[in-house]
Amino acid sequence: MMLTAENYFSQEANQAYMSVSQFKAFEKCEAAALAELNSTYKREKSTALLVGTYIDAYFEGTLGAFKAENPEIFMKNGALKAGYRKAEDIIQRIENEPAFMEMLSGQKQVIKTGLIDGIPVKIKMDVYFPNEKIVDLKIMRNFEPIWKDGQKMPWFAAWGYDLQGAVYQVIEGNHLPFYLAAATKEPVTDIQGLYIPQEYLDERMEYFRGMAPRYAAIKRGEIAPTRCEHCDFCKLTKAFKVIDAADLYYDMEI
Repeated sequence: MMLTAENYFSQEANQAYMSVSQFKAFEKCEAAALAELNSTYKREKSTALLVGTYIDAYFEGTLGAFKAENPEIFMKNGALKAGYRKAEDIIQRIENEPAFMEMLSGQKQVIKTGLIDGIPVKIKMDVYFPNEKIVDLKIMRNFEPIWKDGQKMPWFAAWGYDLQGAVYQVIEGNHLPFYLAAATKEPVTDIQGLYIPQEYLDERMEYFRGMAPRYAAIKRGEIAPTRCEHCDFCKLTKAFKVIDAADLYYDMEI
């Protein structure tokens, strides 16, 4: 299947290829990821997601298409509704910083596909400097460390952006340096450029290689997905049952 900007996010493409976002969806809840892949469940778009996507569309030059796909966030005069206007402040902050804009000056939204251990994988690079570097634009809540899986982690690791860089490197084929160009949604927008060291990327690629075969097998229907029992999909589809109240104390201890 030949991927284009028009079909990159289609169900057909998602069935044919694994992506970083799909991999992370399986990490979070295999059952929800498979249901979404099979079009039996659809996650609602959050305000935070739409703000970030608006900014992505602005810098990649596809704002017209974004407006057509998300008319609910705009007023009749074309301006953003109140809950989404922070996007304009973030854009202005980025545009006022020449070094940030230089990081965004490469080729936009470059699609590539390839195999990782026999598994078809697709990537869409925000900003691509051939033979030089890969840059991904991130719009974050803030840059504070995040508790995940019982440990405190830097924001880029907690959100799996090192994993993203690792996959992009391998599919691009030249193991180019991977950078993040990030801004926050805070009342006063913060900005940060981040270089992800190669050893971090190599470690996350080993993790990807370890888990991707399982997720690919789930997609093929060879393995039953595991439910997390915490996400919206699992809440929506769980069966009512009575449990022993003592189990709640046990769950607090582990």
